[in-house]
Amino acid sequence: MSRAHAESVIKKIIREIVQECAVRGHAVSDTLVAFMVKAVVLDPRNGFNVDRTLTKQDVQKLEELCLDKLMEKCSPSLDTIKMQVYFDMNYTFRREFLEEIHQVVESRLNQVSREITDSRVKTREELDALYHKIISYILLRSGMGSPTDVNTVQEATAALQSVFPQTELGAFMVLLKRDKEQQLNELTMIVTGIQLFNKVSKKGAEETDLHDLMPALLNEALPVISKNIEKELSVSQSLAWKYTAVLEKLTDSESQPEECDMPTVLLKQSLYNIRQHEAFLKMLLADAHLCAKHVEFLQTELSSQMKLLKETVQSKTAVPTAKVFPLFKALSKLWFGLQDEAELLNILSNIMLNLQPFLASQAKIFSEAYLDSLLGASEVKTDEQRMTESSDERIVPGEMKTQEWLLPERTASFNDLFLQYNGFCGYTLVNRDGLLLPGNPHIGVLKYKEKLYVFNSKKAALKFASSPDDFIAEVAEKAKLSPELIQFLRLHQQFSCVSPYSEMQPGESLLVKPNTKCDSTTQTDIHPMETNIVRSYEWNEWELRRKAIKLAGLLTKVTHSVQTDLSHMRRENTTQTWPPKDAACQSKRNGESNVPKPQIYLAGLREQKEGSMVKTDLTRSVDE
Repeated sequence: MSRAHAESVIKKIIREIVQECAVRGHAVSDTLVAFMVKAVVLDPRNGFNVDRTLTKQDVQKLEELCLDKLMEKCSPSLDTIKMQVYFDMNYTFRREFLEEIHQVVESRLNQVSREITDSRVKTREELDALYHKIISYILLRSGMGSPTDVNTVQEATAALQSVFPQTELGAFMVLLKRDKEQQLNELTMIVTGIQLFNKVSKKGAEETDLHDLMPALLNEALPVISKNIEKELSVSQSLAWKYTAVLEKLTDSESQPEECDMPTVLLKQSLYNIRQHEAFLKMLLADAHLCAKHVEFLQTELSSQMKLLKETVQSKTAVPTAKVFPLFKALSKLWFGLQDEAELLNILSNIMLNLQPFLASQAKIFSEAYLDSLLGASEVKTDEQRMTESSDERIVPGEMKTQEWLLPERTASFNDLFLQYNGFCGYTLVNRDGLLLPGNPHIGVLKYKEKLYVFNSKKAALKFASSPDDFIAEVAEKAKLSPELIQFLRLHQQFSCVSPYSEMQPGESLLVKPNTKCDSTTQTDIHPMETNIVRSYEWNEWELRRKAIKLAGLLTKVTHSVQTDLSHMRRENTTQTWPPKDAACQSKRNGESNVPKPQIYLAGLREQKEGSMVKTDLTRSVDE
């Protein structure tokens, strides 16, 4: 059968079962029906083969068996499965719970916010109406009071006018929708901080009463919810210990009477029902305690912020907004955090209350008086007593060197280990026909195939460790007969076709083997053969791009060659030159000029003592 065909068949089966249950007056979810189909297929007593294509007779048989299971009355097994479905579909992590709370608040105020951001006012009356809508939005978002209370509205109006007078609505209207939403949120935080500050200032007390500052819902829920969960947990644990004691007595091979076979089956189903309820209550209680710690932290921060705000404001008539507005915002942020914790506590309380109806079957079948009669003189031991009795037993790793053991003194974060089978002893579950006994990690934790197993005694630990695969397979067979154990013991990995309810889809493949997946790693030498190393190989894409760009750039370049002394005469060198050519150039020419040649004669220079000298100039002109 192909996967697509199997999914279509299962969708049809689930749809028909849901419709038939509705006709019979029982409303069931697709998730519950899908798991029940898987449980019926896995049960070897029903004779289904997942490798064989379903015939019409198989489909009819499957539907009848599922309907019989879903229509059972006073069935602790069915109640346990329903409880598991409800819890997985309604419980989630703290972070996701807070995200859901924020989404609910946003969706509740979405209509009011849209009316404010999309409004197009034109008259004075419309401006007044818009301003009142902003006040109503702030009150609804902050939870400081009802928008219908006159005194609350007056206080919020005064606080808003001090930071956002009505005259600024014109500037608000021209903003983009996104900017309007941002400013609306900022105004909400500032006004909420102002209201909190005014609420404390009215009392005139030096010390702030944190109880008065807390949201009303938190004041009601905080002291009650944890106590209620602890009370419910105590009742469930007492019942679980009684059922365990009764089953210990009935499953004892030396004293088990034959006529107790039928009550034993119902007792085991009731034990699984109570143990599952106990596990869920422990999760809720842990979340409630975490909420209490967060509330205590937020209260301390709120008190310190209020004290800082008082010191900043004191009796001043005016304080810079850049200094005081961040303090108001911090105050309102803490207030909103307290509101989130109150809503989260309320959700946890509702989940706890909604789990109680799933205990009705076992309470109706086995009353307290009937359990006491079955117990007789047997001692009812608590889980703590069982831990104490086995605390002296300790695994010595040398006794079984083939297995790895984790001991408290050698393992960091020993108490936070993720234990298989939800911390119960797998050996006892197999050896005592489905009896659940809590394991004691201090005896020693077996680490086998990266999974951790605990046991209720040293003998059980050694027996299990001698052949762990056989016991693991036996536990899986027990879970096939009691499908509620698949979820309770966290056996989803062993039943790969069964997933947690919160991850299950109605049309998921059920009757075909799923794709097998596993984590694997391989390691090879970098270069097995040195001769095959490609030195020019480059794995980096950007380096290859750089080289390609460099080669492309050479097309625009000119090749040059240079010869040095080191390379001289080592290769042929060729150079190309141009031969000389006749060339002429023109320079200055020779020139001359003519001047007169002087001819001067002197007469009377000789033999004349007293005679005068005569100078005669015979120089001729150049033009002559």
